Formats: sequence, structure tokens, C-alpha cells
Amino acid sequence: MHGYSGDKQAYLTRLRRIEGQIRGLQRMVDEEAYCIDILTQVSAATRALQAVALGLLEDHIGHCVADAVKSGGPEADEKIREASAAIARLVRS
Repeated sequence: MHGYSGDKQAYLTRLRRIEGQIRGLQRMVDEEAYCIDILTQVSAATRALQAVALGLLEDHIGHCVADAVKSGGPEADEKIREASAAIARLVRS
């Protein structure tokens, strides 16, 4: 079971909303909207995706990493490395 399983529907709802934002961006470009207006919407979509990513990361640490640490051994080290790498990717983006 994944750490986000309890919030799966909320994540799907948020991702569908973001999908709608992206379709709106496509429409704005197609209709040649003002550049700043498009950039504002890109920023909003980016923040929404970052919020999903942070929620997933929090769920992963709270469930997958915490369970592995309780069990100990090499799996715990691997889960911590995975989480650290995910954090690094989010910071770079």
C-alpha cells in the first residue's frame, strides 16, 4: 500500500483540476492571449503541481520511509536515499 492511498481521491481531484488549467493554457496560447496573462497561469499551474508533489513527498516520508526505518536494515537506508533524491529534484525544479 502506498502512503498516498488514503488521499488518492483528493490527489486525483487536484490533478484533474491542474489538467484543466493546462488545457486553459493551451486555449490561451491558441487564442493569442497576452503573454503576462499566460505566464501568470503557468505560474499557478506550477504551484499547484508543486503542492501535489509536496503532499506526495510528505505521505511517502510519513508512511513508506517511516515504516522502513522502523524495520531497519538496508531497506531503511534505501528509502531515505530515495526521499533525499526526491527532495533534491523538487528543489531543483
